[in-house]
Amino acid sequence: MKIQKKLGLIGKDISYSFSKKYFEDKFKKLMKDNYSYSVFDISEIAKIHDIFLLNDLKGLNVTIPYKEAIIPYLDRLSEEARNIGAVNTIKIINGEKIGYNTDAFGFEKCLKIFLQPHHQSAIILGDGGAAKAVQYVFKQNNIPFLIASRKTGLPLEELTKEIVSQNKIIVQCTPVGTFPNIDQCIDFPFDGLCNQHLLIDLIYNPSMTKFLKAGQEKGAKTINGLLMLEQQAEKAWEIWENDEN
Repeated sequence: MKIQKKLGLIGKDISYSFSKKYFEDKFKKLMKDNYSYSVFDISEIAKIHDIFLLNDLKGLNVTIPYKEAIIPYLDRLSEEARNIGAVNTIKIINGEKIGYNTDAFGFEKCLKIFLQPHHQSAIILGDGGAAKAVQYVFKQNNIPFLIASRKTGLPLEELTKEIVSQNKIIVQCTPVGTFPNIDQCIDFPFDGLCNQHLLIDLIYNPSMTKFLKAGQEKGAKTINGLLMLEQQAEKAWEIWENDEN
């Protein structure tokens, strides 16, 4: 009898997530009939203890709002996850819980497809776990950036169209506008945008957020978070399978 291997996603209010279908389709394609994938929608991070007690749990994805909060519950981190300060993938080997960050891999793959010579500097909107991965990628690629958020960097309300016009990459890392709240949008000086701007919204549901629509109206190139999500999911699968016997 094959050993059952359990994978899953932890987060809060994540019924919209694509991960379960994505990985179940992958299991069918690869004929991995001994794998299962569950969504664990938990109201607080402390409930992770119950999930870690599940038999045959091989790994987890981590999403909003627990990418930073999960770290104290892990035994060790990959070098990349430690440098970023956020975890979105967990591998469990002989009871040891190891944290990784595949968001950085996914974002870098996405960025390099669309990066142009005039994309010299960036603005990152938000400072949560996903934003920290974006910061890491910009540092690795020597792209200067400023952070606009409620917590750190420039307050969002102080972001001007002049500042926006000077930074041709804009990455929207907040959950504002995610399904079902698709009519929401952060307060942003869209008048500072032009056709040389690259707007990346890490939200993938809906595929066209109110933020991206407003950017398109100003001529900006716009990308949603689906490609990044697919790339980080593939990297997570690679990490889980790397231990396969």
